[in-house]
Amino acid sequence: MLTHNLGYPRIGSQRELKKACEQYWAGTIDREALLRTARQLRHRHWELQRAAGLDLIPANDFSLYDQVLDTALLVGAIPARYHALIDGKSNAELDLYFAMARGIQREGVDIKALEMTKWFDTNYHYLVPEFTKDQTFYRYSDKPVREFEDARQLGIPTKPVLLGPVSFLLLGKEKEAGFHRIELLDKLLPVYVEVLCELAQRGAEWVQLDEPCLVLDLTADEQKAFGRAYERLAQEVPRLRIILATYFGSLGDNLPVATALPVEVLHLDLVRAPAQLPQLLAHEAFTNSYKVLSLGVVDGRNIWKNDYAASLKLIDEAVAKLGPDRVMLAPSCSLLHCPNDLDLERDEAVLTPEIKNWMAFAKQKLHEIVDLRELAIAEKPLDECPVLVQNQAALESRQQSALIHKAHVKDRLREVPAVDLRRQSTFPIRQLIQGKKLQLPLFPTTTIGSFPQTAEVRQLRARFKKGELTTQEYEARIEQEVFDSIRWQADLGIDVLVHGEFERNDMVEYFGERLSGFVFTQNGWVQSYGSRCVKPPIIYGDVERPAPMTVRWSAFAQAQTDKPLKGMLTGPVTILQWSFVRNDQPRQATAFQIALAIRDEVLDLEQAGIRLIQVDEPALREGLPLRRADRPRYLQWAVDAFRLSTSGVQDSTQIHTHMCYAEFNDIIDSITALDADVITIETSRSQMELLEAFANYQYPNEIGPGVYDIHSPRVPGAEEMVQLLEKALAVIPARNLWVNPDCGLKTRGWPETEAALRNMIAASRYLREKVGAEVL
Repeated sequence: MLTHNLGYPRIGSQRELKKACEQYWAGTIDREALLRTARQLRHRHWELQRAAGLDLIPANDFSLYDQVLDTALLVGAIPARYHALIDGKSNAELDLYFAMARGIQREGVDIKALEMTKWFDTNYHYLVPEFTKDQTFYRYSDKPVREFEDARQLGIPTKPVLLGPVSFLLLGKEKEAGFHRIELLDKLLPVYVEVLCELAQRGAEWVQLDEPCLVLDLTADEQKAFGRAYERLAQEVPRLRIILATYFGSLGDNLPVATALPVEVLHLDLVRAPAQLPQLLAHEAFTNSYKVLSLGVVDGRNIWKNDYAASLKLIDEAVAKLGPDRVMLAPSCSLLHCPNDLDLERDEAVLTPEIKNWMAFAKQKLHEIVDLRELAIAEKPLDECPVLVQNQAALESRQQSALIHKAHVKDRLREVPAVDLRRQSTFPIRQLIQGKKLQLPLFPTTTIGSFPQTAEVRQLRARFKKGELTTQEYEARIEQEVFDSIRWQADLGIDVLVHGEFERNDMVEYFGERLSGFVFTQNGWVQSYGSRCVKPPIIYGDVERPAPMTVRWSAFAQAQTDKPLKGMLTGPVTILQWSFVRNDQPRQATAFQIALAIRDEVLDLEQAGIRLIQVDEPALREGLPLRRADRPRYLQWAVDAFRLSTSGVQDSTQIHTHMCYAEFNDIIDSITALDADVITIETSRSQMELLEAFANYQYPNEIGPGVYDIHSPRVPGAEEMVQLLEKALAVIPARNLWVNPDCGLKTRGWPETEAALRNMIAASRYLREKVGAEVL
């Protein structure tokens, strides 16, 4: 019974990769220093997995930025706008790679980055490949071969991991009309054949091809593409043993497709979809062949200890049908979505031993996989196995803990009346009242909430956390930052101000620290995109708000100006999605507990005189089930959670929300049902393509389509922003159109922030003069 891992976190236990990448971008280290850090991390992770006792260790799961971008370079899917970066140049791969990820603006070169979107229903973001009708593919990068050889030099035989050819195409986007990207498959496959053949020649025995799109709703042509692809790979690369990895859901109606593929191993996510195991075991592909089943029984997306007894039931079921030699054990998906190592959590004041005992991070999950194999083949009674006894004791400790359940929180949730889920009046009535109250100009300008988090601001928070500053000293310094930002915004001419969020570490962590039922880590970092890492809170028990969380800073900021100011909150679904969530009650119940806490905060902000309140829900689309049939129920409770948070205010209070990096077509009804007065969305990387969903639907409320990409260091000109706004004006009434960046500005520097916002304000004022008379 072989054990294997689908992928390991890349960033390093101390975020070494993040720091090295950012130093390289800043020019403080050179290419060799960056690659040396990457190599050291790969070596450390391979040795760690070998020490854990895994049979098959992944290679090429490491990435400097994103695995889908890696694949695009591997197969030469490089859009034409980047070709000048590589023509006739040696050692161009790294700079090309980061230009595609981040854009580039220097020395007369101004190239936009690839679009970014969410990786299925996770908080990881990937770079979206771009395809044209006459697309060609060729082998540009040797990364999979280089990393396989790197491991081999250490004496570690690995299984290379590649994103499968069909999922690579399906995760991309057509950049012109008249074709479907799946039609490019026959052009793409020769590159995969070439790479796989070389890996086999160099000694690779196994290869893992990830095809997560097999858990989605697929058309007949897309289903057929899998058969065509893998028949060719089986014919032209016969020496490699292919592990086909699916994850994040059930195969469902794609089960016949997956089981018919000529691969040696099929991997299933039995954490998200345990019910698919009996269906697979009963299928003729497993009853009449020697195909191997890989069981993803250890959760690759959450931090709770595995229930060994529950996992062993699944393993025993598979072994009884197939025998141990036709069963492999693995995590449900790549461990990319988990923190590195629980052993690094040494401060008991941050994470108490009782709660820590309920958890397992990526390193610990490797040992869980090996433990399960040893228990599955144990010859003595399981109740005599110390590993199982300790595991069951930890689970029972969690179930019985008095820390988890609060009767008054559950009682309040049960008593929520239906009236609490809707505003007093419809939007047209509210819009008139708010217009008279706020007196905003046409095309009002605002930002999404945060301003640059400089090293000084981060150090200030760190010193306060360490006790080096008193509360009075810390708050005085934050007050100065807020005061300066208010004056700065007013001088620039922004119409609706924000306080800048200088007191906040992260848009979810900040609120989790002020809500009961949450706990935190010191080093529980996970990658969100590129060098952006987050430290998700852990929801372990019932949630409530002990005291106001943001009122002090919003009220202080509003007192510094006569201009309207937005209070800034994170919505219940996003707090849920971007946390590690308790798995002992339905997610809906936890979302509603958070919603009640946010509702209390919204009402306190209104009472303090804040008349615009933004409740961000960038993760609403992210939480959408991957299968269409499962979506209506989720969308209903997700919308209700938002409305529970926001519907208690007066008609004159304007509710904003923000969403980013999501396809909106399939949830536009639900976005409308949120009934936010204003929604701001990410649209600049897609050149306003994402706005089409709102146009086709004739979205009734006000909207701010982002006019520049804050995830790229380039500063767009006012003319570029005007062009985007004119695209928006073709589908959105002028009186409903706001002007704003794509997202918060905390990751940007002040000089580029000021330059971009000046251009944004200029674009807004130009359109006021051009369009204003027509509207009036």
